[in-house]
Amino acid sequence: MLVGLTLAALVVLACAGVALDAVFGEPSRAHPLVAFGRIAERLEARFNHAARCGALAQRLRGAGALAIVVGMPVLVLAVSIAQAPVELAAALHAVTLYFVLGAKSLGQHARAVADALAGGELVRARALAARMVTRDLHDASAQDVARAAVESTLENGNDAVFGALFWFAIGGASGALAYRLVNTLDAMWGYRTPRYLHFGWAAARLDDLMNYLPARLTATTYALLGDTRRGLTCWRVQAPTWESPNAGPVMASGAGALGVALGGAARYHGRMEYRPPLGAGLAPQATDIRRALRLMRSGIVLWLAALAVLTGASAYA
Repeated sequence: MLVGLTLAALVVLACAGVALDAVFGEPSRAHPLVAFGRIAERLEARFNHAARCGALAQRLRGAGALAIVVGMPVLVLAVSIAQAPVELAAALHAVTLYFVLGAKSLGQHARAVADALAGGELVRARALAARMVTRDLHDASAQDVARAAVESTLENGNDAVFGALFWFAIGGASGALAYRLVNTLDAMWGYRTPRYLHFGWAAARLDDLMNYLPARLTATTYALLGDTRRGLTCWRVQAPTWESPNAGPVMASGAGALGVALGGAARYHGRMEYRPPLGAGLAPQATDIRRALRLMRSGIVLWLAALAVLTGASAYA
């Protein structure tokens, strides 16, 4: 670990952060990540001059904006924890983890889509699924909506849950916050459009780097908790065909573990994209969205249990 937390303290604080998320979910008002997003939008509008700057200048501007909007809150948090009494520092660790986790929110969104599909409310299911993904679902079939929801659940299981837990284990609250802010910037600036192609380069590459190990641990978790052989095979064979170095392993392993077929055609920004296939089996249905959620929740329990076992082994040694 990069922070002065014992393993025992780390486990207790991680469990506290997970429990807070399970009980309260995302704050309905004044969520810090919402405020962060607004600040990032203003900074991007000020720094991003795609029409007037060359590629290198845009990348430098994007890297500078990233350093400012991520570095400042992480530095403030780290200094606050270092100077706070032990009890307050512990509370800051747990509360920060709570704010960067999104397990309950992800579950609420995914279950709403599953319920709408199960009730035959396709139009409502499309609208609800559109809150989870960036693809266009206005005329999507029920299978396409279910596919989008399962893919989002698997991928965001890494981005909103396991990645944050990994970086919390490495760097405490500051590590988890840095990860979540970079991940948020990638979601905002990481598009390969004329506006963001170069400006968002630093955010996209840093997100790839910070997600490299968490994504592979998440993929391993999915495989262990589902059809292990099929999950590992899909990861090995299908993940390299995906452009994203981290989403590929996570979704391929998860799809294989669940025994569903993901990938394929999807419309982004008005353009149809044909993505490599993932998983094996039939197209997903509403019940598979719930299965994906159970896979994620079981993974959280497994990770916390693994941390507890490491603590016990360390104490015994």
